[in-house]
Amino acid sequence: MANFGEQLRTERVSRGISLEQITNVTKISQRHLIALEQERFNQLPGGILNKGIVRGYVSVIGLDADEWLARYNQAYAASGQMYEEDRNWVDFATNVGRTRLDRHEMAAMRLRWLATFLLLLVTAAAVYLAIRYYGLRVGWWTTLLPNQLHITLPHWLGGK
Repeated sequence: MANFGEQLRTERVSRGISLEQITNVTKISQRHLIALEQERFNQLPGGILNKGIVRGYVSVIGLDADEWLARYNQAYAASGQMYEEDRNWVDFATNVGRTRLDRHEMAAMRLRWLATFLLLLVTAAAVYLAIRYYGLRVGWWTTLLPNQLHITLPHWLGGK
């Protein structure tokens, strides 16, 4: 299996895109693009800028940025060229991703609970109205809703 840089270069060449085209679109230096393809990660600016370079590169050639960033992180960590500051950035970015996922999950959970509450509320109102309607038909009540609302059924529905 080819390594990260070779795979990246193969994808670019198969799409017929030159390094100059990527540079024109992203304004990323060609020496940084070449260093990325050759996996000379220590020649990249470092930190979060490396991820921006990878993201710009793969976006121009039409690849999934998240997938290729994960591949880049694996290749960079395995290369032995990673600086301590970059390790901290990788850990930070990983934790940020988890936090965002957790927030999304919490929002989805709140939405599910709200939908459940509304469904129970509608069900309770339907049961209440069904009992009141039955009571009206049997003669327990004179109106469908409590007396304060003064709503009666029309005569064609059995109202008085």
